[in-house]
Amino acid sequence: MDIDVLGALAVRENGRSITPTAPKPRQVLALLSLHADHVVPVTALIEELWAGEPPRSARTTLQTYVLQLRSLIAAALKHGAQEGQEGQEGPARTAKDVLVTLPGGYRLDSGGGTSDVREFDRLAGLGYRAMDAGDYAGAARQLRDALALWTGPAFADVHGGAQLDMEIKRLEESRLCALDQRIEADLRLGRHRELLAELTVLVSRYRTHENLHGQFMLALHRSGRRGEALNVYHRLRGTLVRELGLEPSAGLRRLQRSILMAGPEAAAPVENSREPLVRVS
Repeated sequence: MDIDVLGALAVRENGRSITPTAPKPRQVLALLSLHADHVVPVTALIEELWAGEPPRSARTTLQTYVLQLRSLIAAALKHGAQEGQEGQEGPARTAKDVLVTLPGGYRLDSGGGTSDVREFDRLAGLGYRAMDAGDYAGAARQLRDALALWTGPAFADVHGGAQLDMEIKRLEESRLCALDQRIEADLRLGRHRELLAELTVLVSRYRTHENLHGQFMLALHRSGRRGEALNVYHRLRGTLVRELGLEPSAGLRRLQRSILMAGPEAAAPVENSREPLVRVS
C-alpha cells in the first residue's frame, strides 16, 4: 500500500486507488492512513467524525464506513490478482487483512508499502544530523528532498475534524522546522542571494515568525541591502507589538544591532546550527 497525505489524500493498493469520495469515509481513511500499521481507537475515529456529539448510531455508522473502505480494498486486491502479482508468497491478502478489526479499534496494514510522512521524517532526520555534523551541503540536500514531498497542505482535500486538525498542525510544524533548517544550511553555504525571493514570500505568509524574518534580514544584509534588512526588522516589530503586544526577542535585537554596526561580511550565522536564531511566534 502506498500512502500520500502531504497534499491531497491518495491511498493505493496494488497501484489502484482505495480513496473514497464521500466525506465521512474519507475522514476515516485519512486518520487510519496517517497512523498506518498502528491501532486507531474507535473513540478517536468517533471524535473525528462527530466532534464530541456522536449520534446513538455512531459505532454502527462507523462500521458501515469501514465496510465501504473494505469494499474498495477488495476491488483493488482483485485487480492485483487479475494482473498477477509475481513473486507473491503465501495466501493472498484479503480486505480484512488490510483493514484489520482489533479490540477497541482498527489498523490499516500498509504491507510494507510507502508513506510520504515516513519518508519525510526519514529525510528530515538525515538533514538534522548532517546539520549537527557541520555538513551543510548534505543537510540542504536532504532537507530539500524532504520538503519536495509536500505537494500542498497536508490532507488538502479532506474536511478534517478535531483529530485531523491537530495532526495537520503537527505536520505543518514539522514542515516549517525542516524549512527553517534548510534555509539556515543554505545561508551557511553563502546562498543568500538565491534565498531572497523565497524569503520574501515566507515572511509575508508567516508574519510573526521571527526566525524566518531574521534569516531574511541576514540574506538581505549579506546581499548589500542593509537598509532593507533593517526595514524588515521594523515591520516585524510593528506587527509583534500591534498584534501580540510583544517586543522582538533578544536574538533578533542582537541581529539588528550587528547589522547597524557591522559590514555585510561581519554578520555571522547563529552559533548552534540546530538552535533557532530567534523565538518562533
